[in-house]
Amino acid sequence: MNDDLLSRHRAVLPDWLALYYEHPIEITHGEGRHVWDSDGNRYLDFFGGILTTMTAHALPEVTKAVTEQAGRIIHSSTLYLNRPMVDLAERIAKLSGIPDARVFFTTSGTEANDTALLLATAHRRSNTVLAMRNSYHGRSFSAVGVTGNRGWSPTSLSPLQTLYVHGGVRTRGPFAGLDDYDFVAACVDDLKDLLGHSRPPAALIAEPVQGVGGFTSPPDGLYAAFREVLHERGVLWISDEVQTGWGRTGEHFWGWQAHARSGPPDMLTFAKGIGNGMSIGGVVARAEIMNCLDSNSISTFGGTQITMAAGLANLTYLLEHDLQGNARRVGGLLIERLRAAAAHVPAVREVRGRGLMIGIELTRPGTDEADPAAASAVLEAAREGGLLIGKGGGHDTSALRIAPPLSLNVAEAEEGAAILEDALRSIQ
Repeated sequence: MNDDLLSRHRAVLPDWLALYYEHPIEITHGEGRHVWDSDGNRYLDFFGGILTTMTAHALPEVTKAVTEQAGRIIHSSTLYLNRPMVDLAERIAKLSGIPDARVFFTTSGTEANDTALLLATAHRRSNTVLAMRNSYHGRSFSAVGVTGNRGWSPTSLSPLQTLYVHGGVRTRGPFAGLDDYDFVAACVDDLKDLLGHSRPPAALIAEPVQGVGGFTSPPDGLYAAFREVLHERGVLWISDEVQTGWGRTGEHFWGWQAHARSGPPDMLTFAKGIGNGMSIGGVVARAEIMNCLDSNSISTFGGTQITMAAGLANLTYLLEHDLQGNARRVGGLLIERLRAAAAHVPAVREVRGRGLMIGIELTRPGTDEADPAAASAVLEAAREGGLLIGKGGGHDTSALRIAPPLSLNVAEAEEGAAILEDALRSIQ
């Protein structure tokens, strides 16, 4: 059955629409932290639909909210008052930490980042944007234009002039050998030098933890140090929280809070986990920035009633069950377990991450040379063992990405770690 579906997929969908596995699987249903494929195989899900199934598969509170809302009205557009949208916007504005916040809902993280770039360039009257090397911000024309990862940049054409800054990857690049304090200082000096050679930028857009880049991150405080330099020049800071938001990192509700010395960002973008599978994205910004557009604008599908109902139910569940705390506790156990397992595998260069956002970088043993074939082999072996994970990285997709639903329990973490240990050992 899958062979037929695969043939149909290839006949009608783009060649660049990636599929995992030598023999791609069709996921038919899920429950909790598990999913099943069309052949009846059961998997522990450590990727959650690319960090999107944030709480659990088939979470009763969310499915109930969606069903009840669908029985009333599914959609009306932003041309009419929308109670669920206002309710969710009020909660997110308060949680964001941004003063006098306004919220605009989109259907994806790509669209959220696209909107943030529109707002920043309009507010600052500049099309120059700072972005981080190894970054990923989405699939749209403008988002690709600020993506610093060659594997996800299909064109060099862009409406923006993008300048790339050091610092998103701690263990590679010219400053990798420095301690954290000197690393931050060197990156700040690089930023100052770059600003001295460019037109005044509109904004810096940065992921606190680089998702597609393989869950890399700078030392805590780097973006606070950047913010102090940028603030002096009126340059905005956009924190891309599409993957780091909602408590996934465990220590903080938002990724920017690891860099909080200078306060919240001017804007943050969000998506993925808030909808637990429903298509929700958005931007939070100070009112003066959000309201800077001087032409009409609406959103046909952003903030539609059914997705807002899902988001409200999902956010309520996450907060009431302290899933951020669970990500910190269970994620801490999982990363230590994986580090212990990886210590015996020469191909593992680094196990990194925080909370339930963990990356394992693979290289050819004894070198820093990326090994994408090894990453693919571990991905396959993990699936054969009953575990779904992701992959990414800025050096030829050689990092494994581990991001289970935030309700993961200790027994499931141990089970997944054991499968991953076997998968890693299988490539030796």
